Amino acid sequence: MKVLLPVDGSAHSLHAVEQFITLANELAAAPQVHLLHVHLPVPVGGVQKHLDHGALDAYYRSEGEAELAPAAARLDAAGLAFQRHLHVGEPALVIGHLAQELGCTLVVMGSHGRGRVATALLGSVAAETLRHCACPVLLTR
Repeated sequence: MKVLLPVDGSAHSLHAVEQFITLANELAAAPQVHLLHVHLPVPVGGVQKHLDHGALDAYYRSEGEAELAPAAARLDAAGLAFQRHLHVGEPALVIGHLAQELGCTLVVMGSHGRGRVATALLGSVAAETLRHCACPVLLTR
């Protein structure tokens, strides 16, 4: 089983990591885990025109590693091996694309627990991910 575990550093995503660890302990074979953080791009123009490409990449990498750290520590403590992925873009699109590219059989992610009306009006990364993933998506509250 190949699992994509997108995290954003929120309590919701860390809860999803904990739920995944519980699930992984029930599996007969250890899953292949891909831990992902997707950073929203800095808007073109404005700040971006004052930074060189190397500085912007360093910023994305630094911020992404900080967001991955709590989830990585939990996976390490549970004895689950994983591969880190850092991407820049629209989270739901990147999650769907990477899940397909890696051949993942499951995406596990947190939901902010908004009701149907709020999600319909505002949208959410979780709701958008459902639209962009070909594999099953397990949402935790």
